Amino acid sequence: MPNSPSRASGTDAVALTDRTDDRPVYVIGGGPGGLSAAAALRARGVRTVVLEKSDRVGASWRGHYDRLHLHTTRRWSALPGLKMPRRFGRWVSRDDVVRYLEKYAEHHELEVVTGVEVTRIDRAADGTGWQLAATGGRVLRGRAVVVATGFNHTPRIPDWPGRETFTGRLLHAAEYRNPTPYAGQDVLVVGIGNTGAEIAADLAEGGASTVRIAVRTVPHIVRRSTAGLPAQATGILVRRLPVWVVDRVGRLMNRVALPDLSAHGLPRPDTGLYSRVKEGAIPVQDVGLIDAVKSGTVQPVAAVDSFDEDAVVLADGSRVTPQAVIAATGYDRALEPLVGHLDVLDRRGRPLVHGGRSPKHARGLYFTGFTNPISGMLREMALDADRIAKKVARAR
Repeated sequence: MPNSPSRASGTDAVALTDRTDDRPVYVIGGGPGGLSAAAALRARGVRTVVLEKSDRVGASWRGHYDRLHLHTTRRWSALPGLKMPRRFGRWVSRDDVVRYLEKYAEHHELEVVTGVEVTRIDRAADGTGWQLAATGGRVLRGRAVVVATGFNHTPRIPDWPGRETFTGRLLHAAEYRNPTPYAGQDVLVVGIGNTGAEIAADLAEGGASTVRIAVRTVPHIVRRSTAGLPAQATGILVRRLPVWVVDRVGRLMNRVALPDLSAHGLPRPDTGLYSRVKEGAIPVQDVGLIDAVKSGTVQPVAAVDSFDEDAVVLADGSRVTPQAVIAATGYDRALEPLVGHLDVLDRRGRPLVHGGRSPKHARGLYFTGFTNPISGMLREMALDADRIAKKVARAR
């Protein structure tokens, strides 16, 4: 018998997921967080069904831009129970991440149901377990639920004044794949997080005539590795240190390891690195931005204020006329329709607790993949998976 995950879609999904006599654990989302949780649960003998709304696992990874590589090492990005192949290299590509997720589901013989989207989670009527409303009018009942719908769920573009009048092309970074369509064009990238920084560098290397990057808050930039030591290792080491200590060390390292780009429009940040992390802002790992800014092929400009037909008005009053604007402006978690009525989200729409912890008033409901730690998201998902599995298995 082939070593492959059970999959179903359409009408077949009804037969598989409506078997509620044994009340499986349902995992919502077939990305790395959901698959790792399912594998950890299965390893403890807990029947687990992964519900994925697309037609394949790893859907969000398939949609990322071509250039993307993990900023975390292969070793510290593997999920429980399966190493990433050495041939993937130290910094794993997008396509290899997708291959790994497919192999992971197969290797662990996960029960994956595709083409089913869960729209609401409620307590079961009998007070035991949970009830899920899903596409096609399905009502599914499980003993526990793991929500793993993803940190980057719904692309968000600010409602800038005059946005609808813009005569150029406006798109979210989620739609960007490679620089080919922008060769010879004037492009403005909005947002200088990791995605915006990498897309800007990609455009500059790929032949765009002018590349600007709009900066609202100056980011902390770090080398992906220094003297062979990956930035992720530092992120793991400092997590338990006082914030002020890490801020001070980070400021020193910044001055030693990175050039001053103030003359190029990108001054050093005036806030502490770890203080910013605690506020949810992850440092930008340099994969070409520094050289691009130094050479002038990427030009930092002020934040976007509004649009005026063919022009973009910046916060300093200046105007630019790009042919395309790529908004690397983040994502919404979009959890409100699913669990907003359960009082388990904070004011930003993120889960109050994650990993092996359930909200006190929602026992058996778990969340994974909704934090973006400097120690690496995949690494934390792997740790979360083990914690969730232990908690669920103990509750049997």
